[in-house]
Amino acid sequence: MHTGDFYDYFELLEDDEKKTVLRVREFMEREVAPIADEAWTNAKFPHHLIPRFAELDIAGLPYRGARSLLTGFVVLEMNRVDPSMGTFFGVHNGLAMGSIARLGSDEQQERWLPPMSEMTKIGAFALTEPKGGSDVAAGLRTTARRDGDSWVLNGAKRWIGNATFADLIVVWAKDEADGQVKGFVVEKGTPGFTATRIENKIALRTVQNADITLTGCRVPDANRLPGASTFRDTAAILRQTRGGVAWQAVGCMMGAYERALSYAKEREQFGRPVAGFQLVQDLLVRMLGNVTCSLGMVVRLAQLQDAGVYKDEHSAMAKAFCTARMREAVGWGREIMGGNGIVLDYGMGRFVADSEAIYSYEGTREINTLIVGRAITGLGAFV
Repeated sequence: MHTGDFYDYFELLEDDEKKTVLRVREFMEREVAPIADEAWTNAKFPHHLIPRFAELDIAGLPYRGARSLLTGFVVLEMNRVDPSMGTFFGVHNGLAMGSIARLGSDEQQERWLPPMSEMTKIGAFALTEPKGGSDVAAGLRTTARRDGDSWVLNGAKRWIGNATFADLIVVWAKDEADGQVKGFVVEKGTPGFTATRIENKIALRTVQNADITLTGCRVPDANRLPGASTFRDTAAILRQTRGGVAWQAVGCMMGAYERALSYAKEREQFGRPVAGFQLVQDLLVRMLGNVTCSLGMVVRLAQLQDAGVYKDEHSAMAKAFCTARMREAVGWGREIMGGNGIVLDYGMGRFVADSEAIYSYEGTREINTLIVGRAITGLGAFV
């Protein structure tokens, strides 16, 4: 049990599920933790770890019948050590594989999911645009035009994780014929597709986010996802992955809490460890409270998912609430460390910076709040 799992939610897992989570935990602490700061500082992705990730046999777990509770704890373990690597995996496993698994044909699933599960092919998910974020449902500008047995894509995407090296990129575009949003899988090397890495980020620096340009990019009709015919289909993917982001937030703040607790026990001022001061204990307990209530929320969300009764507002509430609590918690962790909290050496700086990205992506707090607000009042207040 982690010191951050105060109510021992880990015990809700079955024995075989625990073994999977512990395997991920050991991998993250042994393989990822020693290189995380250097990779983050240099904004370089550790490609050599992908085969090691593959050995864990966790890609595609949700599409092989695994419980949401297990996949949630896997996400937590990754982000407890390194939110950048957690985000890389979430894009590949949740957004890209999820789109193909839920919206792809049987042939497409047979063609792409096995190599994605083996991580010999890496996925990306291209929805957000340079001038479109929260309004992407109505404001999508990337277009798709049918031309014989293929489609021609034109437009631009922004903030697309993994896009600089991904083999399969799920691109969302508006059909010029009917105005509906459709999904396409663009394969690496397709003419007319370019991905340029976004520089100078202050969060999730290890993640290779990119600007994508689509110029006369021709995609065969065999690469169009037949289950994606309107934005409602896109939203179904986001409903699932927003729950995953809430688990990311729990992992991020748990990692920050555990580092703050360890630091407070070792750091001495006025002749004794700062953990023995009332105001420091107050901050630690606040952090732990945020972790505990958020973990309880995502555990219940996973149960609703497994029961097949969860709704948009359930995942929206979890994403909005848990990321807000994360933002508070990492700030308190930095406060406990004082000046040492703003450098990488003490294990807090990455969590503080990375939390800002997790707080914003997969729907801002404001948009997710309005999704919940619409559900409880019956009135939409988006504009």
